[in-house]
Amino acid sequence: MASLVNRWKSLPRTQRTLINLLVWGTLIAAYFIWQYSRMPGAALYGHNHTDRPIFSYFVNDNWGGNTAANGGGGMTCCWRIEGKTLKVDWIKSMTRTQYEQGTREETRSVEIPNPPRQRSDRYLHVHFFPGDQVRLAWSANLDTPYENLKEAPAVPDAKDQEAQSQ
Repeated sequence: MASLVNRWKSLPRTQRTLINLLVWGTLIAAYFIWQYSRMPGAALYGHNHTDRPIFSYFVNDNWGGNTAANGGGGMTCCWRIEGKTLKVDWIKSMTRTQYEQGTREETRSVEIPNPPRQRSDRYLHVHFFPGDQVRLAWSANLDTPYENLKEAPAVPDAKDQEAQSQ
């Protein structure tokens, strides 16, 4: 180690400066390349198409907030949402009338394929449909393909989604 230090000190100052700049420049460039290759963070946007409020929901343990019944929604930001499948956990709440009729809080969980995502997609829309159906859709803005649906569309299986993304 001492010989390396002596060798380093024996180099002219300009060479040492250039080597330092090259090393730091390489590290900084590698960091930016790594950051660009990763998908950006995402906002979770919940849409509730059921007659029960969603007290809270999570996508891969990232909190998505709560949603009111019959079209209510909300958004949280900014999460790293990655993986071929996503785990959605949610807690179904109830209105006062539903509580008086005997309805109680329920916890649900489902794993579903992660829809194809473009680099410009910043919003993961999480739709809750009757019958404990959940659908996901990525978008670059607040528009979502499931907004005006009353029932859940069919979910393509993971093989179909892989074929579409290739």
